[in-house]
Amino acid sequence: MNEKMILGIKDKPKTSKWFALSFQHVFAMFGATILVPYLTGLPISVALFASGVGTLIYILCTNAKVPVYLGSSFAYIVVIQAVSGFDPNTPGSVGNYGAALTGLFVVGVVYLIISLIIKVAGKGWIEKALPPIVIGPMIMIIGLGLSSVAIGNAGLSGGSWKQILTAVVSLGIVIFIALKGKKFVKIIPFLVGIFGGFIFASIIGLVDFTNFVSVITSPGDWFKIPEFMFLGWKDGSANVLGTEITFYQMNFTAVLTIAPLAFVTAAEHIGDHAVLSKIVGKDFLHDPGLDKTIMGDGIATAFAALIGGPANTTYGENTSVVGMTKVASVWVTGGAAVIAIVLSFFNVFTSLIAAIPASVMGGISIILYGFIASNGLKVLLDNKINMGELRNLIIVASMLVIGLGGSIITFGSFQVYGMSLAAIVGIVLNFVLPKGKKPTLE
Repeated sequence: MNEKMILGIKDKPKTSKWFALSFQHVFAMFGATILVPYLTGLPISVALFASGVGTLIYILCTNAKVPVYLGSSFAYIVVIQAVSGFDPNTPGSVGNYGAALTGLFVVGVVYLIISLIIKVAGKGWIEKALPPIVIGPMIMIIGLGLSSVAIGNAGLSGGSWKQILTAVVSLGIVIFIALKGKKFVKIIPFLVGIFGGFIFASIIGLVDFTNFVSVITSPGDWFKIPEFMFLGWKDGSANVLGTEITFYQMNFTAVLTIAPLAFVTAAEHIGDHAVLSKIVGKDFLHDPGLDKTIMGDGIATAFAALIGGPANTTYGENTSVVGMTKVASVWVTGGAAVIAIVLSFFNVFTSLIAAIPASVMGGISIILYGFIASNGLKVLLDNKINMGELRNLIIVASMLVIGLGGSIITFGSFQVYGMSLAAIVGIVLNFVLPKGKKPTLE
């Protein structure tokens, strides 16, 4: 894992290769990054823009010392859907995002607070509050909590045979590429699955090209300002150069629901940087330091919320690109960020993406969400958590049932439910249940 890099952190690639290397990172993050706005109703163009700008913010905060790319986080999909009222299974569904975006902005603030505490007190307290026995079930809940969305989109809850067949083909392509793909293709199975599933859906007449044809036949509409949804002090809208810009008033009613997830994604952040450190052969948790990497992630997420984008997070897909190509240049990840920003203004491109049927994403999501849940299980296995130990079983069992069973607690106008409530319960149980020699089920 510590093999010598072809290009180091500060190395600038030759101009002739720079674009190709950066576009490779765009491909790696693209499928997952657009899937989040697709499932939450947030504009795809804004998600791409926020992803690119967020990565540049991260590079600035870390003094260009870490080859990380930030993309849309999956951890917040369920709460954004619940808080905004957007239903990806209902055609024409429109969400109200004031409370959701406010919650995501606060997540960014929480990141900054964590960053400050780490700078002053070190990172040991995070490891105590979020040990593997808590983090594992959290990640499992993220994946399993989305399973109904995947099944609905795939048409497996009463859809037509065309929807189901498209989902199966899309899923099959992802599996085949993941198992049999070579070199770069192997790390973009979801992107290939989207492309292949889209072609198949087009052949059987499941794709509505109406909007895309309208755009492609009107050259004046090819380029468009991203559909920003600015978070501020009042509701409203405005038309800017043909693009509808929405303004949402800050609404703090969902903060207690969304903000606790910051600790889940902070834990993912730590894990991603630990893996990348092993690949590159540098300890990024100490240089530039965990305080700076979390600060960059936090500012990027707060910025994304202010313009109507999903929360940002470090992407394992792009870490895989670094490991496979042995190119750790921040010039390359920065170039990918610029490409993403440019693509966000190509309305002809985002219109084509919007034409992708839900069943394509549904088939891909089956394995994608399953992978997320499996990673939670992997955390428990890798850390040798003894599930025959009654204490551990109580923590995991309580978190899974609370996180997946539709639990909700209301405090006036504030609500805590699902994954957020499960995270709180897991942390509390881990602290209060006695440690040492414990009864087991063996």
